[in-house]
Amino acid sequence: MTSPAVEAIDLVKRFGENTAVDGVSFVVPEGTVLGLLGPNGAGKTTTTRMLTTLSVPTSGTARVAGHDVVKEADAVRRSMGLAGQAATVDELLTARENLKLIGRLYGLPKTYVRSSIGELLERFDLVQAADRPVKTYSGGMRRRLDLAVSLMAAPPVLFLDEPTTGLDPRSRTELWEVLRELVREGTTLVLTTQYLEEADHLADDIIVIDKGRVIAAGTPTQLKDQAGAASVVVTLTHAADLERAEGLVRDHSPEVHVDVTARRITAQADGLGDMSRIGAAFQEAGIEVDDLGLKRPSLDDVFLHLTGHRADHDGAEGEPSETDELEEALR
Repeated sequence: MTSPAVEAIDLVKRFGENTAVDGVSFVVPEGTVLGLLGPNGAGKTTTTRMLTTLSVPTSGTARVAGHDVVKEADAVRRSMGLAGQAATVDELLTARENLKLIGRLYGLPKTYVRSSIGELLERFDLVQAADRPVKTYSGGMRRRLDLAVSLMAAPPVLFLDEPTTGLDPRSRTELWEVLRELVREGTTLVLTTQYLEEADHLADDIIVIDKGRVIAAGTPTQLKDQAGAASVVVTLTHAADLERAEGLVRDHSPEVHVDVTARRITAQADGLGDMSRIGAAFQEAGIEVDDLGLKRPSLDDVFLHLTGHRADHDGAEGEPSETDELEEALR
């Protein structure tokens, strides 16, 4: 049995009297994606900083690729890549020069660096802009370059701290596809995000963090199931059929809640089987529909269910400020 790619055990981080992370534990198997989901200030970034050796835990332990983040910090750094919230590439250099610089800092062989630069520029669609200064790049291009830089040493584990913040929907979708490709090739991803859709699309498992603590864990589907049942949503073609259609739905499921507005009927359902049966009943009765679908609770519904607020709520105040982190670095 292989060891986990990432393991956190009772991680705690305090800044003075503020507790930013309070006993966080999780395991990430190799070749999977863990989503760390939470509002601003929840403790996601501080957790990532401890896992990537940028911040020393107040207590608890963590391992990356089998190496202790405190006792074997150098080995951890050699085993992982990190793309933070803001692009860290040098804006005065070109993309090619940034990648070459990172290769030299890693001490990688020149032949490997040359071939990797070409492959990374191709993978992240930066070939045509490779010799332009980064300061001329769009936000999406900078984020792609930042991710390319983090992959120069081909790390088995990659930490992404809100990698798509500030990107337009198209750039975000393109980056998601790149990340899926990395996972297919065996890379393990730990992804912190406020975007519920991002976690839903990418993560195999999700840890929900609020006020520095893990308040829920599971697959996206498991977490959604905690927020309530699915619903069949039917939009009728003709409003005149509304009363008859509502009667059919109630005959099918007399105990469930049915919501009727305009030409739309929404009813609780167990899943696709209920949707198919309702659709068949409408067809047999000659009731035309414009749309028939199954709506599951969203991850935003999960947040509301678990915390009492939406995911974009600023939430906890435990995350460190830049001053807190500077003071810690100087100690």
